[in-house]
Amino acid sequence: MRSKPVIPRVIAEDDLDRACDHYLVEAGPDIAEAFLIEFERVTNLISRSPGLGSPRYGFEYDLSGVRSWSMKKFPYMIFYIETDHSIDVWRVLHGKMDIPTVLVDPETVSG
Repeated sequence: MRSKPVIPRVIAEDDLDRACDHYLVEAGPDIAEAFLIEFERVTNLISRSPGLGSPRYGFEYDLSGVRSWSMKKFPYMIFYIETDHSIDVWRVLHGKMDIPTVLVDPETVSG
């Protein structure tokens, strides 16, 4: 299967920025960089095999096509939809957040 480009939404980019800022302050630049490397590793996997992500949140909260994939080295989940030509990354959320609320209400700011 051919890889599809991964296109994060602005809100997903904001999620990444917040996570990186947190890791920079709390753990230093090496950990913040490792977070971004892990994000890239996971999105590369998703771009090659989009169907591997769990459809659980999409089914439970009537978000058609939404899938998720957990980052192994960090407590974050990537939420995305496969389109005909790309992978649309919706959010990048910490696993301890109120994920259903944040996914259903796109105005909710993750912290």
